[in-house]
Amino acid sequence: MKKVLVIDTNNSTNSIIAQALINRYLNNIKAYSKALKEPKEVHPNTIKALELQKAWSDEYYSKGFDAFLDIDFDLIVIVSDIEDITDRFPKRVEIISVVFDEPIEDNLETFIDVTNKIKEKLLPIVRKKLS
Repeated sequence: MKKVLVIDTNNSTNSIIAQALINRYLNNIKAYSKALKEPKEVHPNTIKALELQKAWSDEYYSKGFDAFLDIDFDLIVIVSDIEDITDRFPKRVEIISVVFDEPIEDNLETFIDVTNKIKEKLLPIVRKKLS
């Protein structure tokens, strides 16, 4: 099974959404996610948007950058506008950046929109990179 790590600034919206959608829709790929900075709680609208996709699981939670340092990833995906993190990984692994706008906090429709954009744009890229 291929392993992909999704990183964003706080691991409360886009990276959790990407992780859940990859795990839901891409066979033979296991996704993980974490924050570059201090993690925040998973936003309630993230959960609602993923429930609509039947992709939410209680196993998803916000994790800091030190999580998963012992896993050899096949691909790292950055989903927010963050600094270069190449030097933070001991093993040479391909790092790609596919940036999505952060949803507006109190508007479920923006979370649904971001979820759809991640599904439509990111999943085909991950599938192609790891096939």
